[in-house]
Amino acid sequence: MIPVPGAFIAGVAIFLIVLWDAFEAIILPRRVTRKFRLARLFYRSTWHVWKFLICLVPSKKKRESLLGYYGPLSLLVLVGVWAVGLVFGFGLMQYGAGSAVSMTGGEGSFMTDFYLSGTTFFTLGLGDVIPRSSLARALVVTEAGFGFGFLAAVIGYLPFIYGSFSKREVDISLLDSRAGTPPTAGELLRRHSYEHGQEALRELLKDWELWSAELMESHLSYPVLAYFRSQHDNQSWIASLTAILDTCSLLMVGIEDACSKQAELTFAIARHAVADLSQVFGTPPKPVAKDRLSQEDLRHLRDILAKHGLKLRDGEDADRRIHELRRLYEPYVNALAIYLNQTLPAWTPQGKGKDNWQTTAWVTYGGLPEDKGVEHAHADDHF
Repeated sequence: MIPVPGAFIAGVAIFLIVLWDAFEAIILPRRVTRKFRLARLFYRSTWHVWKFLICLVPSKKKRESLLGYYGPLSLLVLVGVWAVGLVFGFGLMQYGAGSAVSMTGGEGSFMTDFYLSGTTFFTLGLGDVIPRSSLARALVVTEAGFGFGFLAAVIGYLPFIYGSFSKREVDISLLDSRAGTPPTAGELLRRHSYEHGQEALRELLKDWELWSAELMESHLSYPVLAYFRSQHDNQSWIASLTAILDTCSLLMVGIEDACSKQAELTFAIARHAVADLSQVFGTPPKPVAKDRLSQEDLRHLRDILAKHGLKLRDGEDADRRIHELRRLYEPYVNALAIYLNQTLPAWTPQGKGKDNWQTTAWVTYGGLPEDKGVEHAHADDHF
């Protein structure tokens, strides 16, 4: 066949675009600020479609379960898109070079070149299509090398993603017994109102300072992690991070004998994380539609804390300070929550509920049979 230079150039362009995108997503350990990226286009388009379709499901628990499939599934599909793109690019290069191949029982065509590219990329080497020219052989050897390297990178990439996800979820699970389910700032402070509780709270905030830094580092470099949802429907990394920011805000406003300095440090890195993540996902800050902490809620929160020996500073200056601190992070976490279809927590527990550790599909806490009329967090869990 006659060489087609345009097809060869198009194949080289596709190969370079896909290879660079895979390099940025898998290997490059830093945020990419370029607007056009194949992976970014893939996630923004497929996530909106997936979320729209799943939100049509009437059952909330079923919706949450189906939304949880998106992260792992999208990861596998994106790897497939990269593989198809590389195979297609090399196929175009073979076609542009004149389809210089020998084929058993037929003549060369673009589909033959595409088939040769696929068998080469996945290192099958069936031998029914053989390159004849020097350029065709060079392309086959080059593609075989890239195919082997691509598969090796993917094999190392998937365990790292799941390891980062698991590491993120550890502190979220630990927060269950410390701040309730879902976590709230009021409950976190109340449960640390015991003797020497402020020291334990200081250590917790120090752990969450480190957690926030790791979240920012991992989710900026690998944004797909943000789509991975927590094990329980009433938990999420956004809700947990918001509860910690709420708690730090109250401590910074002023609670006697509280760890205000550590709260400032944790608040700084946590706010940094949500602001940067909001930029990565293209979600501009959006004020919360319904005030999460009205004046009445704030008075109720003060009363709860006072009953447990924690006096939150009051007055116009204190109220203004709380409002100013909330403006630094609430619009960002709200925008991320809307984008990821998550729910922000309240400042105090809404009604009497059980923590996740107190529920099970078999028995209630204390060993008594469950009330069949109560829906529990693990009721539909399975191995």
